[in-house]
Amino acid sequence: TNAVRYGTMRENVLSLEVVTSDGRVIRTARRARKSSSGYDLTRLFVGSEGTLGIITKVTLKLFGIPEAISSAVVSFDSLAGAVDAVIATIQWGIPMARIELLDDVQMDAINKYADLDYPIKPTLFLEFHGSDAGVKEQAERMAEVCGEFGGDNFSWTSNTEERDKLWAARHNAAYSAIALKPGASVMATDVCVPVSKLAECILATKQDVDDAGIVAPIVGHVGDGNFHVQLLIHPDTREEDIRVCSEINRKLVERAIAMDGTCTGEHGVGQGKMKYLEAEHGEALNVMRTIKMAFDPQNIMNPGKMLPPSD
Repeated sequence: TNAVRYGTMRENVLSLEVVTSDGRVIRTARRARKSSSGYDLTRLFVGSEGTLGIITKVTLKLFGIPEAISSAVVSFDSLAGAVDAVIATIQWGIPMARIELLDDVQMDAINKYADLDYPIKPTLFLEFHGSDAGVKEQAERMAEVCGEFGGDNFSWTSNTEERDKLWAARHNAAYSAIALKPGASVMATDVCVPVSKLAECILATKQDVDDAGIVAPIVGHVGDGNFHVQLLIHPDTREEDIRVCSEINRKLVERAIAMDGTCTGEHGVGQGKMKYLEAEHGEALNVMRTIKMAFDPQNIMNPGKMLPPSD
């Protein structure tokens, strides 16, 4: 949830120790703050899902704890208004630490799960890091932006207990979604699109969910254009749920790729999204296969994952 300010794991790994398929132990980078030397092996291995080597040590970037932290919550009459407020926030250059979107279904779920009373509307959960004066100014500017796009009930706090309660609700999104259909499990999926296309993508996905007559809360790291759909699979209706949810997932991924987005922003490819890589990457997929062959000619590193076999 902090990626909008501090970057994803890829940006926060400084160096790796990796064991290659032939038993060599390599170090991908040294301690210099920047380097123009050689290929960027660190970022090649991060996100390779274990298909190029086994990571045995990770050197991470650390950030200092901010002097002040404040969190805020604001609801909107429309999902488009919430996303447009996020876009305006980014354009204004307000240094957000977190911008999380929960749709009305997800808000209903967390209210029931945690005995809260948030409005059942598309809602932004926000966080600001900086000095005491800075976070106050950021919250005030954000309130103005949200007001322009239909945001109401804007409230913010620097109280640690109140902040923890707010973010606990967000981090329990999966558990609260499952509670809407007791006994179910989540078929989680995510995509990432340009922020300018985010509202269109989410609204079209919600329409798919409504047309299918299922419950599927949506939560997103909207500052990055990344969102998750929590598709519920119940044991009593497993086959039908999987059929319906798989179709929604297919439409979601194809829509994201058509918008110049990606089939997964965070979850990874694994096996479930291999079939979409050619549509997303084109000829670059063959370059990936060449890299895989060079690093792992015997295909012993997580075989059958991420890269679909060539014809």
